[in-house]
Amino acid sequence: MKYILLMFMLILELCASVVQSPIVSVEGTTATIKIEKIDVGMSGFVVHHLPEGHTSILKNVVVKSFDSESKMATLEMSDYTGLFNNALPTGRWHVEIGDTVILAFAYDRGLLIAPNEEIYHRITISAKTLQWIHPDIFATILSFNGHRTPMKNDFEQLSNSVSVGLLFFYLDKKLYMVDSKSFAILTITDADLAQESKQLPFYRRVPELDVIWLGEGSSEIEDYEPYYYELLFTYNRENKQLLENIKAQGPKYEELLKKLESKE
Repeated sequence: MKYILLMFMLILELCASVVQSPIVSVEGTTATIKIEKIDVGMSGFVVHHLPEGHTSILKNVVVKSFDSESKMATLEMSDYTGLFNNALPTGRWHVEIGDTVILAFAYDRGLLIAPNEEIYHRITISAKTLQWIHPDIFATILSFNGHRTPMKNDFEQLSNSVSVGLLFFYLDKKLYMVDSKSFAILTITDADLAQESKQLPFYRRVPELDVIWLGEGSSEIEDYEPYYYELLFTYNRENKQLLENIKAQGPKYEELLKKLESKE
């Protein structure tokens, strides 16, 4: 257990620092930066420099690829969603060479999706350098949206509302660290904890979730692990370790594997 926690803490320390780098090229919705090392899937935003020392955030970015030889990272840009106010001007500025890319923003704040209270507390108490957002806050967002089942857009709404940079999913004695905006798996850490119970759709203190009658997210998930495995796989189809971890659990996920392999 101590080894697990040590590895977890080292990963958090590596991910906690904000990364900044100037843009070296821009073409359409793609930009590049030169950086020593970066993980594919990390998200952030572009800061545009204005006269008299002013700045404006223009775009969200996600690292799509990284060339370790040239030290060049390719970023995909999209509309910035972190702040929204109809009373604020949007401006007509465009991303330019020399603008600053900020990655791993809010990576010091995380949400843990765990199957029960014991596992939730053992992990969160062990990682005190991370500011944990309680799952009751996420449950409130689900109720507001009328969802029994957490969807990717629910996690994105949490990220935008309370600046959560990282999501953690505990599944079959492993901890998956996920970027809250791109939903890309950044690391997978062994976490051999005893699991004697499950709370659906995740551990929380809020007893009931308000739901809508119809539509995506309205039905309750049937089981904890299969649902989150499928959700992660949907946005991490090229992550071979994720699929191998599911296969390693044996025949209990046979139906899930058939479903996932049909999506490849």
